[in-house]
Amino acid sequence: MGRRDPSAFRRERPSPARGRAHRPAGGEPGHVAAAAGHLEGTRAVKYTNSIEIALPRERVAQLLADPAHLPMWLRDLVVHEPLNGVHGELGTESRVVMRSGKQELECVETITRREPADLRAIPEGTVVHFDREIVGAGMWSVVRDSLTEAGPEATLWESESEYRFSGLLMRLVALLMPGAFHKQSQRHMEDFKAFAEQGRDVREERG
Repeated sequence: MGRRDPSAFRRERPSPARGRAHRPAGGEPGHVAAAAGHLEGTRAVKYTNSIEIALPRERVAQLLADPAHLPMWLRDLVVHEPLNGVHGELGTESRVVMRSGKQELECVETITRREPADLRAIPEGTVVHFDREIVGAGMWSVVRDSLTEAGPEATLWESESEYRFSGLLMRLVALLMPGAFHKQSQRHMEDFKAFAEQGRDVREERG
């Protein structure tokens, strides 16, 4: 297979999901695997973050899944709007714009796993899973979040991330400063913890 033009990531957004996202046995949904295949052979940045939140698992899951709360804890978020489906539901694609310095980065996020679907009455001992794929110009990533009971009033949030890049600049950043991605993800988790436990809003810091 010949080399792909990095701009293809912007031209070839995943097609809208219909109903439940198709998950091949032992793998990701079809368009996730296809997007990752475009960057096969490039250097991957993989890492895991975790944080404990002093709230019940069910409450943490509901706060994470509620789009109204995103601007309060997802630092540098400009836009997060569904292109189809319902925000946070399995198979939904959303347009996401993040600010990085003076630039704005746009991508498409697809929810590839949400278990259980109903977050209002989660059975005791159940691990909550939120997975999403993110595709932008010259970039592909997948994030797998899990919420586990850490006590009657405590939740362990663990997050596995993988990034691949085709653009030269970002490939250099991934090679020379892989820890920057891990640090940014941890900061987002700490911001969510502060919001969930104390009601802190990151927008007030920019005041």
